[in-house]
Amino acid sequence: MRNNSFDGLRNLFGARPIVSDRIKRLIDYRINERVPAERLDEYYRTVDRLAGDDADVRRRLDDLERRFNEVDRIQRWSANELERIIPQVAAQESQLESLREKLAAVPAADQPQIDEARTLIDEVRREHSQIKVRLTAVAKYEDRLRKLEDRAE
Repeated sequence: MRNNSFDGLRNLFGARPIVSDRIKRLIDYRINERVPAERLDEYYRTVDRLAGDDADVRRRLDDLERRFNEVDRIQRWSANELERIIPQVAAQESQLESLREKLAAVPAADQPQIDEARTLIDEVRREHSQIKVRLTAVAKYEDRLRKLEDRAE
């Protein structure tokens, strides 16, 4: 019984050179086969087109990098401006709250004083609303820049 298993292994070892020889002949056949000139011309045109595409991709990438650098510069400026404006907005909110407290604590006044106070409060509220709109726009702009940066990476 042992002889039969060794015979099977001997047969398997004998198959290795045969399979290897056939693979070599198949590869040699493909290498030695001549490619027609028309086909070579087609290959060369494809390579040239792909090289042109590479130049186009490089140009587009350079343009995107230039635009990204500009957006990055603007974003940094916007972030700096936002940091500069935040204390001003906080001060205005504080002033608005102070005015609300004064109105609640003030005894009855005549109509012109009440109208003037309301006008002043309305103006402060309007300015406060405009600042909030601007800050919201800056926040949305920064979010868009962050998304563009994430895509660029």
